[in-house]
Amino acid sequence: MSQRALSALTLGMALLLGVLMAGTLALATVDLDRMQRLAAERYGQQTAATVAEWRKLIDDITPLPDAEKLSRVNRFFNERVVWKQDAEIWRQNDYWATPLETLGRGLGDCEDFSVAKYMTLLLAGVEIEKLRITYVKAQMGGAYSKVFEAHMVLAYYASPAADPDVLDNMIDEIRPASRRPDLKPVFGFNSQGLWVRGAVAPATRNPGAKLSRWRDLLQRMAADGLG
Repeated sequence: MSQRALSALTLGMALLLGVLMAGTLALATVDLDRMQRLAAERYGQQTAATVAEWRKLIDDITPLPDAEKLSRVNRFFNERVVWKQDAEIWRQNDYWATPLETLGRGLGDCEDFSVAKYMTLLLAGVEIEKLRITYVKAQMGGAYSKVFEAHMVLAYYASPAADPDVLDNMIDEIRPASRRPDLKPVFGFNSQGLWVRGAVAPATRNPGAKLSRWRDLLQRMAADGLG
């Protein structure tokens, strides 16, 4: 994610919620058989096999405690997807890929990792209020570095005031936010609200104008069978 993209999104935080509220994932309409067929048609049998592994993962972890779900989903995507910038993958400065596109290419940037993990955990039964896709500024180069880059992670809150666990494509270990001093939260969101800098209460629940990139992603995920 570019710094320019993060700045634009930060300025439009209140606008983002409108899309999220209007585009809540409709789990009742998920069609994973369709996603499986599309994987084979668009990307070939290797991707179809990866999607089959992903579906088995969802089935296997659904009855498990949340901590185990987080660990296995984080590991699944970190092991199978290679980080690349959108400009290299899509020839665009900022493109939000669907989970099928991410698995099909085997490539993704931080948004793609976070969205794929978010969707997978929802499908595995994690409550939506516990998950927030979170924009952060990541300190690069060590504790004394003054270099910060825009980054996205997935945060899991056991309760609204809890120290969240952070699922990050940059490291495989899931750590609480208190052990990630390299990450400075900007805002987090899910379909129920938007939180600024890790606040307990959402900053707003009033839908505003729609953020076209998220709306487009929801539409493409629905076409892939996810909603």
